[in-house]
Amino acid sequence: MADRGKLIVELEVVSVNPTVIGVLVFLCTFGGALFGVWLRVRLPEHHLSNESKDTVKVGIGLVATMTALVLGLVTASAKQSFDDLDAAIKHAAAQVLSLDRALARYGPDAAQARQALHDGMVLRVEHTWTQIGNQQARLVTPELMRMGEGIFTSIRHLSPKDDDQRWLQSRALELSENLLEARWTIFAGLGASVPVPFLAVLISWLTITFTSFGLFAPRNATVITTFFLCALSVAGAVFLILEMDGPFTGLLKVSPNPLLFAISQINQ
Repeated sequence: MADRGKLIVELEVVSVNPTVIGVLVFLCTFGGALFGVWLRVRLPEHHLSNESKDTVKVGIGLVATMTALVLGLVTASAKQSFDDLDAAIKHAAAQVLSLDRALARYGPDAAQARQALHDGMVLRVEHTWTQIGNQQARLVTPELMRMGEGIFTSIRHLSPKDDDQRWLQSRALELSENLLEARWTIFAGLGASVPVPFLAVLISWLTITFTSFGLFAPRNATVITTFFLCALSVAGAVFLILEMDGPFTGLLKVSPNPLLFAISQINQ
Protein backbone atom coordinates (compact mmCIF):
# COMPACT_ATOMS: atom_id res chain seq x y z
CA MET A 1 0.00 0.00 0.00
CA ALA A 2 1.34 3.42 -0.87
CA ASP A 3 2.50 5.68 1.92
CA ARG A 4 -0.64 7.45 3.09
CA GLY A 5 1.39 10.36 4.42
CA LYS A 6 2.63 11.23 0.96
CA LEU A 7 -0.09 12.72 -1.19
CA ILE A 8 0.90 13.92 -4.64
CA VAL A 9 -1.56 16.14 -6.40
CA GLU A 10 -0.82 17.01 -9.97
CA LEU A 11 -3.28 18.65 -12.33
CA GLU A 12 -2.79 18.20 -16.03
CA VAL A 13 -4.58 19.90 -18.87
CA VAL A 14 -6.29 17.02 -20.64
CA SER A 15 -8.16 17.74 -23.81
CA VAL A 16 -8.73 16.26 -27.23
CA ASN A 17 -5.75 16.31 -29.56
CA PRO A 18 -6.34 19.13 -32.10
CA THR A 19 -4.12 17.51 -34.73
CA VAL A 20 -5.93 14.18 -34.52
CA ILE A 21 -9.34 15.85 -34.70
CA GLY A 22 -8.21 18.08 -37.59
CA VAL A 23 -7.00 15.06 -39.58
CA LEU A 24 -10.23 13.22 -38.74
CA VAL A 25 -12.33 16.14 -39.98
CA PHE A 26 -10.33 16.28 -43.21
CA LEU A 27 -10.64 12.54 -43.82
CA CYS A 28 -14.37 12.54 -43.10
CA THR A 29 -15.19 15.57 -45.25
CA PHE A 30 -12.95 14.79 -48.20
CA GLY A 31 -13.79 11.09 -47.96
CA GLY A 32 -17.49 11.98 -47.86
CA ALA A 33 -17.12 14.11 -50.99
CA LEU A 34 -15.32 11.30 -52.81
CA PHE A 35 -17.95 8.83 -51.66
CA GLY A 36 -20.64 11.13 -53.08
CA VAL A 37 -18.81 11.26 -56.44
CA TRP A 38 -18.49 7.46 -56.43
CA LEU A 39 -22.14 7.03 -55.45
CA ARG A 40 -23.33 9.35 -58.23
CA VAL A 41 -22.36 6.96 -61.04
CA ARG A 42 -23.97 3.99 -59.29
CA LEU A 43 -27.37 5.40 -58.42
CA PRO A 44 -30.32 4.90 -60.76
CA GLU A 45 -30.99 7.95 -62.93
CA HIS A 46 -34.30 8.84 -61.25
CA HIS A 47 -32.40 9.31 -57.97
CA LEU A 48 -30.55 12.18 -59.62
CA SER A 49 -33.56 13.91 -61.14
CA ASN A 50 -34.12 17.63 -60.67
CA GLU A 51 -36.82 16.95 -58.09
CA SER A 52 -34.44 14.74 -56.12
CA LYS A 53 -31.70 17.38 -56.32
CA ASP A 54 -34.02 20.10 -55.07
CA THR A 55 -35.15 17.97 -52.14
CA VAL A 56 -31.61 17.06 -51.17
CA LYS A 57 -30.48 20.69 -51.46
CA VAL A 58 -33.24 21.83 -49.09
CA GLY A 59 -32.27 19.22 -46.51
CA ILE A 60 -28.56 19.89 -46.83
CA GLY A 61 -29.21 23.62 -46.62
CA LEU A 62 -30.77 23.04 -43.21
CA VAL A 63 -27.83 20.87 -42.08
CA ALA A 64 -25.32 23.41 -43.42
CA THR A 65 -27.08 26.22 -41.51
CA MET A 66 -27.01 24.24 -38.27
CA THR A 67 -23.33 23.39 -38.89
CA ALA A 68 -22.50 27.08 -39.33
CA LEU A 69 -24.33 27.93 -36.10
CA VAL A 70 -22.53 25.20 -34.16
CA LEU A 71 -19.16 26.28 -35.57
CA GLY A 72 -19.91 29.85 -34.56
CA LEU A 73 -20.88 28.83 -31.03
CA VAL A 74 -17.84 26.59 -30.63
CA THR A 75 -15.51 29.31 -31.93
CA ALA A 76 -17.01 31.93 -29.62
CA SER A 77 -16.77 29.60 -26.60
CA ALA A 78 -13.13 28.67 -27.24
CA LYS A 79 -12.13 32.27 -27.98
CA GLN A 80 -13.86 33.56 -24.84
CA SER A 81 -12.12 30.96 -22.66
CA PHE A 82 -8.78 31.80 -24.24
CA ASP A 83 -9.23 35.56 -23.78
CA ASP A 84 -10.43 35.18 -20.18
CA LEU A 85 -7.37 33.12 -19.29
CA ASP A 86 -5.07 35.59 -21.03
CA ALA A 87 -6.62 38.45 -19.04
CA ALA A 88 -6.25 36.45 -15.81
CA ILE A 89 -2.54 35.87 -16.51
CA LYS A 90 -1.98 39.60 -17.13
CA HIS A 91 -3.86 40.48 -13.93
CA ALA A 92 -1.79 37.96 -11.97
CA ALA A 93 1.43 39.48 -13.37
CA ALA A 94 0.30 42.94 -12.23
CA GLN A 95 -0.41 41.59 -8.75
CA VAL A 96 3.03 39.95 -8.60
CA LEU A 97 4.66 43.29 -9.40
CA SER A 98 2.52 45.07 -6.79
CA LEU A 99 3.44 42.44 -4.19
CA ASP A 100 7.14 42.77 -4.95
CA ARG A 101 7.01 46.57 -4.64
CA ALA A 102 5.15 46.34 -1.33
CA LEU A 103 7.84 44.00 0.00
CA ALA A 104 10.58 46.27 -1.36
CA ARG A 105 9.12 49.24 0.52
CA TYR A 106 8.86 47.11 3.66
CA GLY A 107 12.64 46.90 3.82
CA PRO A 108 15.51 44.38 4.00
CA ASP A 109 13.56 42.09 6.34
CA ALA A 110 11.34 41.14 3.38
CA ALA A 111 14.28 40.14 1.15
CA GLN A 112 13.68 36.42 1.78
CA ALA A 113 10.00 36.71 0.82
CA ARG A 114 10.94 38.61 -2.37
CA GLN A 115 13.43 35.91 -3.35
CA ALA A 116 10.85 33.21 -2.65
CA LEU A 117 8.37 35.11 -4.86
CA HIS A 118 10.94 35.25 -7.66
CA ASP A 119 11.80 31.55 -7.40
CA GLY A 120 8.13 30.59 -7.21
CA MET A 121 7.23 32.54 -10.36
CA VAL A 122 10.18 31.08 -12.28
CA LEU A 123 9.10 27.58 -11.30
CA ARG A 124 5.48 28.36 -12.22
CA VAL A 125 6.44 29.48 -15.75
CA GLU A 126 8.74 26.48 -16.24
CA HIS A 127 6.08 23.99 -15.17
CA THR A 128 3.24 25.64 -17.09
CA TRP A 129 4.77 26.68 -20.40
CA THR A 130 7.80 24.41 -20.83
CA GLN A 131 6.84 21.01 -22.18
CA ILE A 132 8.98 18.28 -23.68
CA GLY A 133 7.38 16.48 -26.60
CA ASN A 134 3.77 15.68 -25.80
CA GLN A 135 4.18 16.26 -22.05
CA GLN A 136 1.18 18.07 -20.65
CA ALA A 137 1.48 21.33 -18.76
CA ARG A 138 1.81 20.56 -15.04
CA LEU A 139 -0.27 23.19 -13.34
CA VAL A 140 -0.42 21.97 -9.76
CA THR A 141 2.38 19.98 -8.13
CA PRO A 142 3.30 19.57 -4.44
CA GLU A 143 6.39 21.74 -4.95
CA LEU A 144 4.40 24.60 -6.48
CA MET A 145 1.74 24.40 -3.78
CA ARG A 146 4.36 24.51 -1.01
CA MET A 147 6.17 27.45 -2.55
CA GLY A 148 2.98 29.47 -3.05
CA GLU A 149 1.82 28.96 0.51
CA GLY A 150 5.37 29.42 1.83
CA ILE A 151 5.48 32.96 0.42
CA PHE A 152 2.29 33.81 2.29
CA THR A 153 3.69 32.30 5.49
CA SER A 154 6.99 34.17 5.25
CA ILE A 155 5.13 37.47 4.84
CA ARG A 156 2.86 36.69 7.79
CA HIS A 157 5.89 35.99 10.00
CA LEU A 158 7.41 39.41 9.35
CA SER A 159 7.72 41.59 12.45
CA PRO A 160 6.75 45.17 11.53
CA LYS A 161 8.38 47.91 13.61
CA ASP A 162 6.08 50.81 12.80
CA ASP A 163 2.73 51.68 11.26
CA ASP A 164 4.15 51.91 7.75
CA GLN A 165 5.54 48.39 7.90
CA ARG A 166 2.32 47.09 9.44
CA TRP A 167 0.36 48.57 6.53
CA LEU A 168 2.82 47.19 3.97
CA GLN A 169 2.64 43.75 5.60
CA SER A 170 -1.15 43.85 5.49
CA ARG A 171 -1.05 44.93 1.86
CA ALA A 172 1.43 42.18 0.96
CA LEU A 173 -0.70 39.56 2.69
CA GLU A 174 -3.74 40.74 0.78
CA LEU A 175 -1.90 40.58 -2.56
CA SER A 176 -0.41 37.15 -1.86
CA GLU A 177 -3.84 35.83 -0.88
CA ASN A 178 -5.27 37.28 -4.10
CA LEU A 179 -2.57 35.47 -6.06
CA LEU A 180 -3.42 32.16 -4.39
CA GLU A 181 -7.10 32.68 -5.17
CA ALA A 182 -6.32 33.68 -8.77
CA ARG A 183 -4.33 30.47 -9.20
CA TRP A 184 -7.29 28.30 -8.26
CA THR A 185 -9.66 30.45 -10.29
CA ILE A 186 -7.52 29.90 -13.39
CA PHE A 187 -7.27 26.15 -12.79
CA ALA A 188 -11.00 25.82 -12.14
CA GLY A 189 -11.71 27.44 -15.51
CA LEU A 190 -9.50 25.02 -17.41
CA GLY A 191 -10.82 22.05 -19.31
CA ALA A 192 -12.33 21.47 -22.69
CA SER A 193 -14.84 24.16 -23.58
CA VAL A 194 -15.71 22.15 -26.70
CA PRO A 195 -17.49 18.95 -25.56
CA VAL A 196 -16.70 15.72 -27.38
CA PRO A 197 -20.40 15.08 -28.28
CA PHE A 198 -20.43 18.54 -29.88
CA LEU A 199 -17.45 17.56 -31.99
CA ALA A 200 -18.99 14.23 -32.98
CA VAL A 201 -22.20 15.89 -34.16
CA LEU A 202 -20.26 18.60 -35.99
CA ILE A 203 -18.09 16.07 -37.84
CA SER A 204 -21.12 14.00 -38.83
CA TRP A 205 -22.91 17.07 -40.20
CA LEU A 206 -19.84 18.13 -42.17
CA THR A 207 -19.50 14.62 -43.59
CA ILE A 208 -23.15 14.57 -44.69
CA THR A 209 -22.81 18.00 -46.27
CA PHE A 210 -19.68 17.11 -48.25
CA THR A 211 -21.20 13.81 -49.34
CA SER A 212 -24.15 15.69 -50.81
CA PHE A 213 -21.74 18.01 -52.61
CA GLY A 214 -20.07 15.07 -54.29
CA LEU A 215 -23.39 13.42 -55.10
CA PHE A 216 -24.39 16.10 -57.59
CA ALA A 217 -20.94 17.24 -58.75
CA PRO A 218 -19.34 16.33 -62.09
CA ARG A 219 -16.40 13.96 -61.93
CA ASN A 220 -13.28 15.92 -62.93
CA ALA A 221 -9.98 17.13 -61.50
CA THR A 222 -11.22 20.66 -60.84
CA VAL A 223 -14.08 19.43 -58.67
CA ILE A 224 -11.86 16.98 -56.76
CA THR A 225 -9.27 19.71 -56.14
CA THR A 226 -12.00 22.05 -54.90
CA PHE A 227 -13.30 19.38 -52.53
CA PHE A 228 -9.75 18.83 -51.28
CA LEU A 229 -9.17 22.52 -50.56
CA CYS A 230 -12.58 22.96 -48.93
CA ALA A 231 -12.04 19.92 -46.69
CA LEU A 232 -8.59 21.22 -45.79
CA SER A 233 -10.02 24.64 -44.91
CA VAL A 234 -12.76 23.20 -42.68
CA ALA A 235 -10.28 20.87 -40.96
CA GLY A 236 -7.93 23.82 -40.40
CA ALA A 237 -10.73 25.85 -38.82
CA VAL A 238 -11.64 23.03 -36.40
CA PHE A 239 -7.94 22.54 -35.62
CA LEU A 240 -7.49 26.21 -34.69
CA ILE A 241 -10.63 26.19 -32.54
CA LEU A 242 -9.33 23.21 -30.56
CA GLU A 243 -5.87 24.79 -30.32
CA MET A 244 -7.44 27.74 -28.51
CA ASP A 245 -9.17 25.25 -26.23
CA GLY A 246 -5.76 24.09 -24.93
CA PRO A 247 -4.28 27.40 -23.75
CA PHE A 248 -0.98 26.03 -22.41
CA THR A 249 -0.13 23.55 -25.17
CA GLY A 250 0.10 23.42 -28.96
CA LEU A 251 0.55 26.27 -31.42
CA LEU A 252 -1.84 28.80 -29.87
CA LYS A 253 -0.80 29.37 -26.27
CA VAL A 254 -1.57 32.01 -23.72
CA SER A 255 1.55 34.16 -23.67
CA PRO A 256 3.80 33.94 -20.58
CA ASN A 257 5.33 37.34 -21.42
CA PRO A 258 3.43 39.28 -18.69
CA LEU A 259 4.75 36.88 -16.05
CA LEU A 260 8.24 36.89 -17.56
CA PHE A 261 8.26 40.68 -17.38
CA ALA A 262 7.10 40.54 -13.76
CA ILE A 263 9.89 38.06 -12.95
CA SER A 264 12.48 40.35 -14.54
CA GLN A 265 11.36 43.22 -12.30
CA ILE A 266 11.37 41.32 -9.00
CA ASN A 267 14.25 42.30 -6.70
CA GLN A 268 15.07 45.31 -8.88
